Amino acid sequence: MTDSGTPPQGMRGGLVNYGDEEFALFLRTAFIKGAGYTDDALDRPVIGIVNTGSGFNPCHGNMPQLVEAVKRGVMLSGGLPVEFPTISLHESFSHPTSMFLRNLMAMDTEEMIRALPVDAVVLIGGCDKTVPAQLMGAASANKPAIQLVTGSMLTGSHRGRTVGACTDCRAFWGRYRAQEIDEAEIREVNGRLVGSVGTCSVAGTASTMATVAEAAGIALPGSATPPAVTADRTRIAELTGRRAVGLAQEGLTIDRILTPEALENALRVLLAVGGSTNALVHLAAVAGRLGYRLDLDTFDRMSRETPVLVNLKPAGEHYMEDLHRAGGVPRLLHELRDLLHLDAPTVTGRTLGEELAEAPEPFPQDVIRPLDRPIYPSGGLAVLRGNLAPDGAVIKQAAASPRLLEHYGRAVVFEDAADLAARIDDEDLDVHPDDVLVLRNIGPVGAPGMPEAGYIPIPRKLARQGVRDMVRVSDGRMSGTAAGTIVLHVAPEAAVGGTLGLVRTGDPIRLSVADRLLQLDIPEEELAERARTAPAPARPKPGRGYGRLFTEQVNQAPEGCDFAFLRAEEERGAVPRPH
Repeated sequence: MTDSGTPPQGMRGGLVNYGDEEFALFLRTAFIKGAGYTDDALDRPVIGIVNTGSGFNPCHGNMPQLVEAVKRGVMLSGGLPVEFPTISLHESFSHPTSMFLRNLMAMDTEEMIRALPVDAVVLIGGCDKTVPAQLMGAASANKPAIQLVTGSMLTGSHRGRTVGACTDCRAFWGRYRAQEIDEAEIREVNGRLVGSVGTCSVAGTASTMATVAEAAGIALPGSATPPAVTADRTRIAELTGRRAVGLAQEGLTIDRILTPEALENALRVLLAVGGSTNALVHLAAVAGRLGYRLDLDTFDRMSRETPVLVNLKPAGEHYMEDLHRAGGVPRLLHELRDLLHLDAPTVTGRTLGEELAEAPEPFPQDVIRPLDRPIYPSGGLAVLRGNLAPDGAVIKQAAASPRLLEHYGRAVVFEDAADLAARIDDEDLDVHPDDVLVLRNIGPVGAPGMPEAGYIPIPRKLARQGVRDMVRVSDGRMSGTAAGTIVLHVAPEAAVGGTLGLVRTGDPIRLSVADRLLQLDIPEEELAERARTAPAPARPKPGRGYGRLFTEQVNQAPEGCDFAFLRAEEERGAVPRPH
């Protein structure tokens, strides 16, 4: 610490422990001067730039341009930009699932921010798990930080129709499974769905995390929606670099930005945008790093009073580039202002209310609706409870079939993902359109890693009959780009003794979104007897390495699927707070 009690800045920050601080500084500057730096450069605030570029991550394919723009902004404001790499995760290139590796990326991010002499850090991420991993790690490191997302891909076109990943990916694949389109067309559309580098162009997890990061004030106003390959995105990167220098000079640490009020604003926007169920898990993890517990019941009450206002796939019709043209997150916040904490701080150093007062004037458009003309009358997500999910489960009600939101049907049980793959398309499978498909042992521990297998495909023989949706229940996740009447994140999961592990094929299950109920409709005595006589849940037991750490330390979905030892040491309360 300096005489003023503040942490040392610049090259004096985080010196290697040789027992002689001045020698440590001498050695550090000698080495970095070998890269061509002058004393003048080394005397400036050091802004770290997290580079998550990877040849296996097309969502981050614009990383070189963003890094250069951030550097330009840092230097224009008198700082010294220094980039450094961390783990990069992509949904389609991370076996067994990117969620399995999210906590590893968060640990990497946290420890590199701690280790390096950075006075502030620019977090550049985009693909689903990268932004939450960065926010989790930065929250624990608690240095000044600002989020910059890579931005969404451009849409494509197939036979005159606008298409984009990945809601349309799933829709076309469903038609292919139902034999409505042939192999030649599915190959053709495969080259049309992704129009450029960048993240999915719908309200999937990547776009959802971008919007909630802006709403939480940890990213610049207007930064969530510019597509990846646009001049707007590059300008935002430059402005982010400039603001990072201000954060360093002001010492504005992340805990002063991500307050309970800011987290509640993020949760409000998650509901209003009809966003990904995954974002609820990620926000729970970020909150846990700051010492806050996610209160699912209060969140559900918030959902009942927060309509979906954004007409964005999969709950609506449009794409992220349309949301950007409609005014982006600032326009959405304008519509929501009476439901927001306008005194919440932001990374600009001003409150959310002050930023909205200077936002561009609203103009006519049809992507962001007013409160009195919503896309969906209540929040995009609903929290369910009952004997199948005593600790909660989640459904994306805005993307479900209205006729199935109140449903009573017979369970058809699959033990795990391998069992599902082996039997779902068996012509002899005993399954009917009104049944409830149940998939277990795909939770945080059971998989391990909680893959997006909760989007259980419609059995092929039913798909050929025109069945497009069924009630599906699992302890796993699904992609935010997916639609359907799908209950997810059942807690506790089957692998740790949850009731889901006791369900048998033929059991009646009741789903009532109106009553927020997910119930296995068998007598309590029978359920108790099943629990007493059931064998111990089968759970993976890796002998070593990260897999062992994961299964021993990961918590359940309501706690964010974080590692228990990474949560804040001190509990500071719950979010959202009861009103």
